[in-house]
Amino acid sequence: MKKFLIVCVAIGAGFLFANQSSAQQVKIGYFDEQSILPLMPGIQKVDTLLRSFSEDSLRQEYDYTLGMYMRQDSVWKKDSATMPAKARELAQRDLNTLKIKLIRWQEYSNNLAEQKKEELLAPFMKKIVDALHEVVVEQKYAYVLKQDALYPYVQPPLLDNLTIRVAMKLKLAIPKELEEEWKRQSGGGAPSNRPSGGAVKPKG
Repeated sequence: MKKFLIVCVAIGAGFLFANQSSAQQVKIGYFDEQSILPLMPGIQKVDTLLRSFSEDSLRQEYDYTLGMYMRQDSVWKKDSATMPAKARELAQRDLNTLKIKLIRWQEYSNNLAEQKKEELLAPFMKKIVDALHEVVVEQKYAYVLKQDALYPYVQPPLLDNLTIRVAMKLKLAIPKELEEEWKRQSGGGAPSNRPSGGAVKPKG
């Protein structure tokens, strides 16, 4: 069902791009931030910080939780029979909470790691989103579609690839052949920046 909806959206986008070429009523661009993120200056430190978070913070929390569970389990086995009803109820609830956390640790730690990743990527994403906003305003785009929703069903115009335009705005390198094709299609309007290092290789 999801794939069917994506195909329908892509087909609809194809008609929109076709109308855009003929009637020039609206400008529709397509964008993929995942093609730009790996090329952002300083992005490499995110992997290092994530490893440190997993190996240090999460490991310490796991060890602490396991230690707490073992201590409380030992107390439970030793004293639960003589505990007042209310104290026994609270002790059992706390023990079960720790046990469930340990059983679901993989899911729990994955969620925390994903949250940490989003936190670390936030400054980079802000730069990308700000650059995209500038491009949309400057170039007067009415709609921006997710690039993954189009391929392989639609091959939209290269000049409407906002991934490339954002890369230019952020002064990221693009492949020489892509730059030359951009020049050809835009009638000579090409990016002036070609910094050394990796090059953005957006789909299409």
